[in-house]
Amino acid sequence: MFGFFKKKTEKEKLQEKYAKLLKEAHALSTTNRKLSDEKVFEAEEIMKKIEQLD
Repeated sequence: MFGFFKKKTEKEKLQEKYAKLLKEAHALSTTNRKLSDEKVFEAEEIMKKIEQLD
């Protein structure tokens, strides 16, 4: 009922950041491939952090 007062865990924050980076990378893939690749790399680094939390 009052789930909106619950603080997000570190894992949830990282998952949101991961999804955001992948979305940005997809949008950039048609205009700037180098920047898109950098975003994918950042997302992969975040996924490694998520896996370490498990």
